[in-house]
Amino acid sequence: MLSAAHDILSHQRASGNQSHAVLLADILPTLVIKLLAPLGLHLLPYSPRVLVSGICAAGSFILVAFSHSVGTSLCGVVLASISSGLGEVTFLSLTAFYPRAVISWWSSGTGGAGLLGALSYLGLTQAGLSPQHTLLSMLGIPALLLASYFFLLTSPEPQDPGGEEEAETSVRQPLIGSEAAELKPDSSSRLSLQERWTVFKGLLRYIVPLVLVYFAEYFINQGLFELLFFRNTSLSHAQQYRWYQMLYQAGVFVSRSSLRCCRIRFTWVLALLQCFNLAFLLVDVWLSFLPSIYLIFLIILYEGLLGGAAYVNTFHNIALETSDEHREFAMAAACISDTLGISLSGLLALPLHDFLCHLS
Repeated sequence: MLSAAHDILSHQRASGNQSHAVLLADILPTLVIKLLAPLGLHLLPYSPRVLVSGICAAGSFILVAFSHSVGTSLCGVVLASISSGLGEVTFLSLTAFYPRAVISWWSSGTGGAGLLGALSYLGLTQAGLSPQHTLLSMLGIPALLLASYFFLLTSPEPQDPGGEEEAETSVRQPLIGSEAAELKPDSSSRLSLQERWTVFKGLLRYIVPLVLVYFAEYFINQGLFELLFFRNTSLSHAQQYRWYQMLYQAGVFVSRSSLRCCRIRFTWVLALLQCFNLAFLLVDVWLSFLPSIYLIFLIILYEGLLGGAAYVNTFHNIALETSDEHREFAMAAACISDTLGISLSGLLALPLHDFLCHLS
């Protein structure tokens, strides 16, 4: 949807401020869902959640494809946001009932989804398909989502959730300390508000770095991508924007699939590197000192690698360091990290984008 946003609004002759509204429509519904999820979403069974997510995804493609106004397009983006936010918090919570290794596969799947979305849109539009027909061709994806959940996914069975990774926990500091242990409820009861708060405080050392990572990368993606324009290339402005999105998603896919090869405990290092990326590209937008678009391509690929690595390692570490009774809540609570970072970046990137446009 974000890859299509540039074409959607340029076709409808939207202004820059309306273009910025796409990011807000894409992220604010997700933010609301993820803020409320740790408080009461567990009361709704998983199957209805997945059904709503699939229906909203299909509705978003149809609404935007047949839209003749910016407002209708934004409503379609809102539906996509609801689908994405509800789906992510649902499936991440569901991983608590499967072996911890499933975090790696979940992250790889989401990374592949981002790459497939950006690459398919780039490929189909480059081949001459209109944005409308490209969106309609995506309607099979929500159907596959529902079919995979209701017919392919096996029910969780009693098993040792640690598997081959359990040995790591012996050398790790527990995420939830003795304070939470004293509050440990009976296995048949739900977590109390006090215990939820204690678990959430333990999560902050992973939530804060992930917020910073997503703040920096989406500040780049939504505030700077359109300003990183090179005239000494055969690619048009719109084509450059699509390539930026595709390369970013490629980096995310590779690093989200890298858990078996590289595991990072101190994710704050990734946050610092991503913030440096933001500062470097911001200076380039201001001074235009980079001579070639291919250097930007490499930096954006690297940006995606950092973002994907931060995501998969954050949830992997949380899965290792939470007890069985806390894991479902911890996964749902930590979901807020990426969405909060993206929301904060939108608030700052939009006025800065306009400021930099006025300078050029």
